[in-house]
Amino acid sequence: QVQIVESGGGLVQPGGSLRLSCAASGIRFSSYTMGWFRQAPGRQRELVAGITGGGTTNYADAVKGRFTISRDNAKSTVYLQMTSLKAEDTAVYYCNAHGIGGWMYNGDSWGQGTQVTVSS
Repeated sequence: QVQIVESGGGLVQPGGSLRLSCAASGIRFSSYTMGWFRQAPGRQRELVAGITGGGTTNYADAVKGRFTISRDNAKSTVYLQMTSLKAEDTAVYYCNAHGIGGWMYNGDSWGQGTQVTVSS
């Protein structure tokens, strides 16, 4: 049974920082590319950052230079360090795992996510 649990969201002021955590279980974590997605009100869910099992990363243009994705395979955990936060970063952030069959969570299968609100 695959389970992904996000945590670390909260309310921060513009320019602030926040670190999100995603703990995964039920998978061979090191074999999976992990990704952070976000969905803001009225907007489509988007991939924010991804990291392969080998540590190669990619970022959406909107967060490049501000967000850093990392992973600790020993802890089966992926992190998203967010700095210089902007109001436009406000969204529910979700973690997902990409295996040979694609993203584990799709459509209605997404979990609770963690809310990030950036507001002054």
